[in-house]
Amino acid sequence: MPFGRFLAWLQKFFNGRKSISLGFYGSPNAGKTTIANRLSIDWLGEPVGIVSEIPHETRVVQKKEHVQMKVNGRTLTMNLLDMPGIATKVDYREFLPYGLSMKEAQKRAKEATRGIIEAIKWLENVDAALVVMDASEDPYTQVNITILGNLEAKKIPVILVANKIDLPNAKPERIREAFPQYPVIEMSALKGTHVERLYTELTKRLN
Repeated sequence: MPFGRFLAWLQKFFNGRKSISLGFYGSPNAGKTTIANRLSIDWLGEPVGIVSEIPHETRVVQKKEHVQMKVNGRTLTMNLLDMPGIATKVDYREFLPYGLSMKEAQKRAKEATRGIIEAIKWLENVDAALVVMDASEDPYTQVNITILGNLEAKKIPVILVANKIDLPNAKPERIREAFPQYPVIEMSALKGTHVERLYTELTKRLN
């Protein structure tokens, strides 16, 4: 869909809504919670959840309601839904190098698997989605294709976030090339680089 038609469709879709349920989707450790936290802290003063280097730190849907953003004269009220990371499989052994015991790792793996199922079910409650991708990794993965396919099937508007552009091996242009049909915001959630671009795009597209 051409950009102009996409923007017009979004504006028509959201016209008259009092609040938007915005889902954060992506692979584990792509930066979903970091972005959700930055947005929530900036506009509500409270974080959404805990960030960790251990994969699948977010294993249940984390919510923050009535986050009101005001940018360039536009106001957008959102309910943030930080989803568990999506993976094609969860192996407890991937947690062992982080110092977890086998029992802890197995428990985490079970919770992560339930979280993935919950994240997919929550598609029924999502009005729009930020799909977060690590700009230092190959974006053309089965996980990203599956996430975008499910969102497209349900006609949920999508904005891609090319996160972690602060990393020396980041190549956000690969995300644009892999998924040219979607708008892409390049940023570093950790450092706050270009976060204002994300805010501008959200208020412009989702009002």
